[in-house]
Amino acid sequence: MPIPEDVTGDEIDKDVRQELQSLPKTLAEDVAKNLVMVARLIDEDPEGAYGYSRVALRLASRVAAVREAAGFAAYATQKYSEALAEFRAARRMTGSAELWPVMADCERGLGRPEKALDMAGAPEVHKLDKAGQVEMRLVAAGARRDMGQLDAAIVTLQSPELASNSVQPWTARLRYAYADALLAAGRENEAREWFAKAVEADRDGSTDASDRLAELDGVEFVDALDENDDEGESEGAGQAADDTVIAHADGTADADAEAEADATEATGTADSADSADTTEVSDAAESGDKD
Repeated sequence: MPIPEDVTGDEIDKDVRQELQSLPKTLAEDVAKNLVMVARLIDEDPEGAYGYSRVALRLASRVAAVREAAGFAAYATQKYSEALAEFRAARRMTGSAELWPVMADCERGLGRPEKALDMAGAPEVHKLDKAGQVEMRLVAAGARRDMGQLDAAIVTLQSPELASNSVQPWTARLRYAYADALLAAGRENEAREWFAKAVEADRDGSTDASDRLAELDGVEFVDALDENDDEGESEGAGQAADDTVIAHADGTADADAEAEADATEATGTADSADSADTTEVSDAAESGDKD
């Protein structure tokens, strides 16, 4: 697969680079470049990342970092059996329990939530750092939901990490999972509260908590064209608009506002009219408040 010219292989983590030192220099460089492409594409183009991971795997299957990268690429494309095999191989090579939660989630993906729950109670969990333990809790709660045990899923997520006011990398996802479980159990008011807390912690937009909160508050987002109809405008002057209207679900927004905005440019004058980007807000819900 083609490697962009701007990829040198030096972008990889220093620990991975150290692992690759066991390979001949040219081979190590080729593997590194493919690993860089896996990392670059895995979120936006999982299939592309998977393709590069297979190249790296063909070149250096005895390197743990390569097996791990191949596992995550397969996991991102929902090839759970393949991902699990790669994660197991990487774990045998390193002896680390770091991949235990994602291995358990692969069991969920394969339709074996009971196996995921068994893994959540295994000694390996005690070897995980705090982030890994929270991830394992999320997987276990997901397994409970897979089995239709909503109340048990809610209890599984109740933890000191959930109750803490400290914002950690996992906080938004943990609060979001708790809110989603509450909502699935029909506890809408509590769910709204926790979606709001998830929004507060979600500094990098890793969840869609803000959208879920708006949905619970009866707020919908529609695109609309806000045309300038003032009669005092000189003939030929136009206005380009691409407006987002936040309209309350009670119908206060014009039903025609769902149309996508078309841009029109001013003609007949020496200077074109400025573009307008207007946002109308009707009954916008503030975080933490109820309508």
